[in-house]
Amino acid sequence: MMARTGQQLRQRTAKAMAQPKAATGAGTGRVANAPRSGLGDRMRYAFDNSMSRGTPALIAWLCVVTLALILLFTVIVSIFGLREEGDPARGFFRDLMQNLFHALDPGTVAGDGLSSWRFLLTMLVLTIAGLFIVSALIGVIAAGIDTKLADLRRGRSIVLEKDHTVILGWSDSIFTIVRELTIANESRRKPVIVVLADRDKVEMEEDLRAKVDDFRGTRVICRSGSPMDLDDLALSSHPTARSVILLAPEQSEDPDSEVIKTLLALTHAGPDGPRIVAEIRNPTNLEAARLVGAERTVLLDIRETVAKLVVQTSRQSGAAAVYTELFDYDGDEIYFLEDHRLDGATYADAQLAFEKATVIGLIADGVPTLNPLPGTVIAGHTLVVVAEDDSMLQGEPDATGRPELDLLGTATAGEERPTEALLIGWNERASIVVRELDHYAPPGSTLTVLTSFGLPHVPQLRNLAVTVVAGGTTDRATLEQHVVDGLDQVIVLCYSDDLTPQAADARTLVTLLHVRDILSGFDATTPVVSEMLDDRNRVLAQVAHVDDVVVSGEIVSLLVTQLSEDPRLELVFGQLLGNEGSEIYLRPAEWYVRPGSQVSFATIVAGATRRNETALGYKSAGLADGDAGFGVRVNPAKSETFRVLPGDRVVVLADD
Repeated sequence: MMARTGQQLRQRTAKAMAQPKAATGAGTGRVANAPRSGLGDRMRYAFDNSMSRGTPALIAWLCVVTLALILLFTVIVSIFGLREEGDPARGFFRDLMQNLFHALDPGTVAGDGLSSWRFLLTMLVLTIAGLFIVSALIGVIAAGIDTKLADLRRGRSIVLEKDHTVILGWSDSIFTIVRELTIANESRRKPVIVVLADRDKVEMEEDLRAKVDDFRGTRVICRSGSPMDLDDLALSSHPTARSVILLAPEQSEDPDSEVIKTLLALTHAGPDGPRIVAEIRNPTNLEAARLVGAERTVLLDIRETVAKLVVQTSRQSGAAAVYTELFDYDGDEIYFLEDHRLDGATYADAQLAFEKATVIGLIADGVPTLNPLPGTVIAGHTLVVVAEDDSMLQGEPDATGRPELDLLGTATAGEERPTEALLIGWNERASIVVRELDHYAPPGSTLTVLTSFGLPHVPQLRNLAVTVVAGGTTDRATLEQHVVDGLDQVIVLCYSDDLTPQAADARTLVTLLHVRDILSGFDATTPVVSEMLDDRNRVLAQVAHVDDVVVSGEIVSLLVTQLSEDPRLELVFGQLLGNEGSEIYLRPAEWYVRPGSQVSFATIVAGATRRNETALGYKSAGLADGDAGFGVRVNPAKSETFRVLPGDRVVVLADD
């Protein structure tokens, strides 16, 4: 019987264990996994939600605890009649205030005097409790301040500015851009530059302070974030900006894709907004970028621009100084004069109208024409002028001097002959350089390409016969075979595709030293033009007596800054750097004025007008040695005089 009963008990126990547990306890009816919804659970949930709101919620709860604490002890003091000695009639609110002092300041206990031990003990407990609360409050506030400082360090707050300049992305060119913008902003009230890049905010600020000497009253604000992200992009307040500069990232494997994606983010809200200037490294991506950027975007082809500038400067010594003067804000630059009193006058008259401004072209229907014919009548045209600052521009003609026509020159150019050129080095821009050289070379000209790296791809040419030679460009014996007497120009390109910027510039400097030393043994002055990546190496290149140095990153930065201030300059710069229309030349002064005479610049302008050219500067051979500008003066006053010496040149705009 007992055995059967034990067996039944075991069976019932096993059956009960095999069934799923449906309740947490007898008679409760609560499912184990069901959420609890009692008052305590709801209060705890509300408390958790309030605590998740951060530092303000913590401070609020500590204030509530402090209030509850002093209320509790005030009630205790009132109920039990605990008073300080000599003040038995003190009211409830005075007790409340006194208890608050005990909770916040431990030193208050020392002022209780000879009160009863019960009162002293009560206040001691209140003071100890207050110490915990005050300590917690200090900790919460300190943690909140640290969190806020960390947020500020990350640069994640939105910029509330208007009419500012936004720079998206980071590259070495940003220092030149910021420096030029600070010069351009000197006439503005409280100018602001906002930089948004995927870098640490503090690092960006420190780098800018180290590389930019003087901000000239411009406030620079840095924010951390990806320009391709819509939320990060909103931190810059780009819709209210005056202009947006979009830099091509140098460290990216596909920088143009990032530029185009950022353009998509900028135009996400619609076609309206500030003008955009964007850098494109590969010309094949220009069309895709134009489809995205629409009409308010100016695209700068980095390869094409640098290559064209190298070719322009290689054809004549001192040309780089002229282009740099026109492209930067430190000196004379290009402006547009709409309000003038020259309607009805000719272009020749306009060239002599202003004392401290040089008219170089006209704009009709939004299209600029540089160096139009002298007889072109001005009728509502906007004038394209070179001036030191826009404050120098005025509608009324103010030139006092008149040209001396009896001092004009009579010399003419000789017949063109085939040229011999040497190109040392190769990079992604070299094929464009060769193509541009072919545009200017007379038929039958030759070009030798000497390179240590790369596989030169020479485009199909019309005038140049190209010979490619592989060899060490820093090897003296190799250079002596190709740097020979009779060369018309030597171009030294950096190996930017194969070496780091500093290593590429170092190799270029060594090559320049050898080239100049070899050329010094010939009875000829062959112009040598070099391309550099770092502007700091330009000073070192002067030791090698290089005629011109083109710093690719700096030139692009100057152009980007100018275009961000006035997009009309895009067509003007296109003509200056292109092979169609009028370009900059430095031609012998005796073509324009009589050699050996003392002439005013107004006379030089008249001499250029007679040849259907526009004079905008003068190069004096006597000032060339040791002068960083190679003796070039851009936009001299019309009354300024020059002694015409052998080797002097006039800077002109001419068709060929």
